[in-house]
Amino acid sequence: MSIIESQNPATSPETEADWIAKASDVAAKIKPFSAGHDQNNTFVHEASEILKAEGFTTVLVPTEFGGPGVSHETAGRILTELAKGCPSTAVTLSMHYHLVATQVWRHKHGQPAEGILRKVAAEKVVLISTGAADWVDSYGEAVKVDGGFRISARKSPSSGAPAGDILVTSVPWNDSPEGPQVIHCAVPFNANGVSIEETWDTMGLRGTGSHTVVLDDVFVPDAAVSLIRAAGEWHPVWSAVLGSAMPLIMSAYAGIAEAAADLAVERARKSSSPTTIGSVGDMLNQLTTVQDTVTAMLRSSDNLNFAPTDAHAARVLSRKTVAANAAISTVRAALDVCGGAGFSTATGLERLYRDVHGALYHPLPEPKQREFTGRVAVGMAPVA
Repeated sequence: MSIIESQNPATSPETEADWIAKASDVAAKIKPFSAGHDQNNTFVHEASEILKAEGFTTVLVPTEFGGPGVSHETAGRILTELAKGCPSTAVTLSMHYHLVATQVWRHKHGQPAEGILRKVAAEKVVLISTGAADWVDSYGEAVKVDGGFRISARKSPSSGAPAGDILVTSVPWNDSPEGPQVIHCAVPFNANGVSIEETWDTMGLRGTGSHTVVLDDVFVPDAAVSLIRAAGEWHPVWSAVLGSAMPLIMSAYAGIAEAAADLAVERARKSSSPTTIGSVGDMLNQLTTVQDTVTAMLRSSDNLNFAPTDAHAARVLSRKTVAANAAISTVRAALDVCGGAGFSTATGLERLYRDVHGALYHPLPEPKQREFTGRVAVGMAPVA
């Protein structure tokens, strides 16, 4: 139940197809670890090591900077395939991918990004995001000092923190001469004052290691600050992030929905009940909605050539809500197909059902998305 067919002319179909096939192979390798990490609430370290060793952390880096240069769409398909083996692995990788994709977007739009992209390719560094919780207002404290800032904050959730190399975050600078501002910066995990507090204990996606990263009076040089913006106001950077990130993140959840549908269809083949067969049809209706919506998200981002307009951001967010709801409905329908057996941990469906609900909490939650999209439609400034 493949989500899309890649149509990127910049790289050969063989290269794109090879990465997708390789992702399917890796999914099979990591699947045996997935349930154990869920049960024990531990990070998917085996999968993290495999992905880095086999080059998956570098795929979006353009060839001119030493990477494979796969398309945005193909990166989405990689995440979909990986989610069939381990949802926590795919969602965690999507956090790294969306940061790399945003840097690729910056490069394509004439903004500096070569340094970090070369670092991702050459050193296979893993980028960790704190964006979902920070968002427009951000939190913590930045104090200006000679040559940079000293920052203190507790950043949670930070998916993949146990395997992280560089934290990409933001912190309020409240005493800026120009009024309250927010600095966006990159912080190495090995910097003085950086530590991880293991706080991640949730209903689903328990293997993502989305712990709290503690920043205790960490020095951030001016060169590591990529943006300074007004606090509490929508900035075009978020439109760029949304167009780069949400298609990839939702690709992982599409994979969770596909995994649930595959399990349910296999079980339904042993049944002749008209009710069960009808439930399969309902499930596939929901799955089609997920697949078509995520495909539209990826293609509207135009391989990271999209313009960062409010209208594009609003459309991405609308599709995120539709895809999230349909993904949850798909797995819920799969439970109907399987009946009581789906309630057992043995089928794996109950874990997929818990994991898929993580889609609700990525920006923006539906009530805020509706307001955002509605405001843009009537010509008002967006709020988030």
